[in-house]
Amino acid sequence: MPLAGIALAPLLVSPLAPPSPRGSAAAVSAEPARRRRALRRVRCSAAAASGGGELSRATLLWRAVKLPLYSVALVPLTVGTAAAYNHAGLFFARRYFGLLAAAVLVITWLNLSNDVYDSDTGADKNKKESVVNIVGSRAVTEYAANVSLLLGFGGLFWAFAEAGDVRFIVLVLCAILCGYVYQCPPFRLSYRGLGEPLCFAAFGPLATSAFYFSNSSRSISSGAVLLPLTKTVIASSILVGLTTTLILFCSHFHQIEGDRGLLERCLPWYSTLSFQHI
Repeated sequence: MPLAGIALAPLLVSPLAPPSPRGSAAAVSAEPARRRRALRRVRCSAAAASGGGELSRATLLWRAVKLPLYSVALVPLTVGTAAAYNHAGLFFARRYFGLLAAAVLVITWLNLSNDVYDSDTGADKNKKESVVNIVGSRAVTEYAANVSLLLGFGGLFWAFAEAGDVRFIVLVLCAILCGYVYQCPPFRLSYRGLGEPLCFAAFGPLATSAFYFSNSSRSISSGAVLLPLTKTVIASSILVGLTTTLILFCSHFHQIEGDRGLLERCLPWYSTLSFQHI
């Protein structure tokens, strides 16, 4: 007999034993216990996400820095630069990295000032990773935010002097203005449910198109060589805006509990979803 047949012979000779009632009862009784353990794990994860658990200082600093947030400085710049290269074969490495540094500084201002003004409204009172709560000083955080913005402006105007395209500086200033009215008094439009539209406009059509125009060139002999607005730039800027807006939208869900008390400032459908935009 083949080895497989020898191995299967006992199963062919004797019928399979029926399941033990005791084993079935034990499995049934273990099911609620597993559900309770899973529920406890979910609650612990939610508590940690909302800041309810004890977090290490390194974790708090990582959350305060919000390093993934700075991708919104890289992506519009890179997409706009790629569109300029695709259309006219233009790429200025020094200008690209100078604008990247300026964009990072502007996003730093956006991040720090958001914590400053959220501390004023009480939205971040229980948010341990707030920079204001970590530093312990609203004034120091606001000062650092303003310095970052001024340095960012310096880089942007340097790029404007290099490119000589007024469309670049107008659009990028409009994008920064969207960031201001998003969170700063007396506007604070994010508390009125307008955070996502502002995010779409700032990082999509405004910033991406602005960085595309930043690749215009200026020479002594021919003057300014301005890039035309193309369908590729428009479509790319819309995609960047939609992606950034979806990221912002999804970032609110872990703050539901902390923001529940501020829901009256939001539009009705935000109250239905039980979270507030900050």
